[in-house]
Amino acid sequence: MVEYRSATGRDGFGGRINRTHSPFVARMIPWASIIIASILPIFPIMASMPLLPPVGFIVLIAWRLVRPGLLPVWAGLPLGFVDDLFSGQPFGNAMLLWSLTLIALEIFETRFPWRGFAQDWLVGSAAIAVYIIVCALIAGASVGGLLSLLAPQLILSILLYPMFGRLVAFLDRFRLRRFRTIG
Repeated sequence: MVEYRSATGRDGFGGRINRTHSPFVARMIPWASIIIASILPIFPIMASMPLLPPVGFIVLIAWRLVRPGLLPVWAGLPLGFVDDLFSGQPFGNAMLLWSLTLIALEIFETRFPWRGFAQDWLVGSAAIAVYIIVCALIAGASVGGLLSLLAPQLILSILLYPMFGRLVAFLDRFRLRRFRTIG
């Protein structure tokens, strides 16, 4: 097999001679981005109803749909623990729901291995909607006015999902190209 190298010493994938991707950075960027997204809701935003989407959960879903094999199925437990510390939900809520979501996405991925933008958006939207409704029920919301109260948060979360998918795709390219170690 012939390897292509340009005059600058880079191969076709952006690598340089005697350089490899940093395994630490390649493994830590997905985890760090989900943790940072889980911490975002602690900033004070005054609203009379829930409006801020569950950013950590959306980033988790985006990572799972953009890079299916990157996060292990058990990643929902420690990442959900971090989200439980900052979200204000009952403790164990995110640990359980994030773990169940990753298991459901793993089953869905084995059943339907082909993917496209519309399918990812539909699956992500369904997971986000179920997560928001179940979180509200666990927190003690009444079933009667649940959808009218959560409608703005649901709509905003579903409409912002493609933006988070783009952000995750950018972070994925960043983690594979920027940091190199001498090998």
